[in-house]
Amino acid sequence: MNALTTNFVRRLREGDDAAWFELWEVFGPVLQAQLAKWGRGRVGAETVRDLSQETLAALSKSIDRYDPKRGARFSTWLLSIARHTLGDEMDRRGALKRGGGHRGVTLDETFMGASASLEADANYERQVFRAKVQAAVRKVESDSDFVSFQVYRMRVFDGMTGKDVANQLGISEPTVSRHLAKVRQSLRRRLAETVATFSFTDEEAREAEDAGLYQDDELFDSALSEIYHQQLQAPSSRTTDRF
Repeated sequence: MNALTTNFVRRLREGDDAAWFELWEVFGPVLQAQLAKWGRGRVGAETVRDLSQETLAALSKSIDRYDPKRGARFSTWLLSIARHTLGDEMDRRGALKRGGGHRGVTLDETFMGASASLEADANYERQVFRAKVQAAVRKVESDSDFVSFQVYRMRVFDGMTGKDVANQLGISEPTVSRHLAKVRQSLRRRLAETVATFSFTDEEAREAEDAGLYQDDELFDSALSEIYHQQLQAPSSRTTDRF
């Protein structure tokens, strides 16, 4: 793991609340979408939220055992814990119907290995990657002044011309270009940092490059806009703020 990832895992192991909140912001919505999919209508939205939080609680008790060399991405390992949590909930419900008790299954290292039964398919991994990108964009929006980010949103995400953006915001086209370049630079830096922090294997680290986020300005904007619109259509986007 790179230095950023190693430091992040250390913060998790030390119980750093800010680190756990960061983890929830990235992976929470994806977990909720996956749990809802597995639940097939048998669990409500409130239970899905509770189970996703229980998943991270279970993770907090086992983070010391995570080892990417064992064959699973961090996102896949987290998914296996979520499946365990959902299964435990369904077993508990079954036991209550039968009038008996229920003892939860112990979470052990078997959840660290890769498993085809986890349904950690390409779509899930794309959702995880888009969640990382979303977290980075959200951070840049928070750190940027309103006009600068609005320029980037209108120009890139909404596909408006520089002239139309200038007219709507009452600024000159050269000012539009300056705001655009400023936010783009912040996005490049924050994306690289976020992807590195939450990438626990070399394969994950290469995803940003594969998605076209390390190209020239025009291609970078195009690639980011595509991911933005894909995220709007993703199930997880209904459980969190948009970019």
